[in-house]
Amino acid sequence: MSGASEQTERSRVAGFTLVELLVVIAIIGILIGLLLPAVQSVREAARRIQCGNNLKQLGLGVLNYESTHSQLPSSGIVDMAANPGQFEPRSGKMFSWAVLILPHIEQKALHDRFDFNRGILDQPQEPQAVYVPTLTCPSDAATGEYFSDPVLTAGKRLAKGNYAATVSPFHTDLQIRFPGALVGKRQTMSSIADGSTNTLLLAEVRTRAHPQDQRGAWALPWTGASLLAFDMHHDGDVGGNFAPLQGSLGVTQTPNNQGPNTDMLYACPDMAAAQLDRMPCGTWASTGNMHYLSAAPRSQHTGGVNVVFVDGHVDFLSDEIDERAMSFMFSANDGQIIDRSEYLP
Repeated sequence: MSGASEQTERSRVAGFTLVELLVVIAIIGILIGLLLPAVQSVREAARRIQCGNNLKQLGLGVLNYESTHSQLPSSGIVDMAANPGQFEPRSGKMFSWAVLILPHIEQKALHDRFDFNRGILDQPQEPQAVYVPTLTCPSDAATGEYFSDPVLTAGKRLAKGNYAATVSPFHTDLQIRFPGALVGKRQTMSSIADGSTNTLLLAEVRTRAHPQDQRGAWALPWTGASLLAFDMHHDGDVGGNFAPLQGSLGVTQTPNNQGPNTDMLYACPDMAAAQLDRMPCGTWASTGNMHYLSAAPRSQHTGGVNVVFVDGHVDFLSDEIDERAMSFMFSANDGQIIDRSEYLP
């Protein structure tokens, strides 16, 4: 009897009660809850670094193109004769700057698949539908996403990416008059009057998992696809170089802009969902007050976007950047030297 009682007592001491077990599970859950954000933070930091490295490679690709051709790549190959002095994205063959620099980012085989005697929407080998890792930021979900519209692209699929050229401090269609680093005409390094260190070249863009949203379509020289403009209007009372208009403050395309200005696209499918995705957009019209073309740099990083300047250095622009400073970065000929303390986070 004494032996059985002693065995029972040992069993009672060695085991866990239900309450103790629940407490242990709760503690483990709390520890996991504390650990997961740290793991996610480390992963995002790595993705942001990779995204910056991609921008560095693209910037070097542009510079290598310039060394080979003695000029910077065009922002897009369009029909400049149709409306001299104005860039019309939906004209001509519609090849973007990204297509032009493919041989300089180790994508010569893909470049060779393009038939430059045909337009971008008439490519028998479908190179415009190829996903290019260097053109994709791992923080975004562009992999496997396509832009395809029954009207705008006649159903042709175009792969999406995450980098666009900063072509004008004003509007995409006004990039010839108010140029950024890359525009739709011959532009040499000497055209960057403000200096390669002070002038933006490329910035990040986000994509949506909607086939009729053009944003990120890397082969197209369209707004939000591979081109960005800041929508800072020019002060017509100031002569000479580009000068910001006071009335534009508060309605420009700062990083991850949520309004009142929005990305102006040829189609903004499911506008409410776009706002929920923090990617507001509007539909462009050739008449009325919706004719301007501009779009904001966007990313999934906390607090801002990665960018690369003409000289090849990569920086991070805060969502809270001074608007005047950013307009000067977009412009290639404003005559201003930017204090980096104005935009570094």
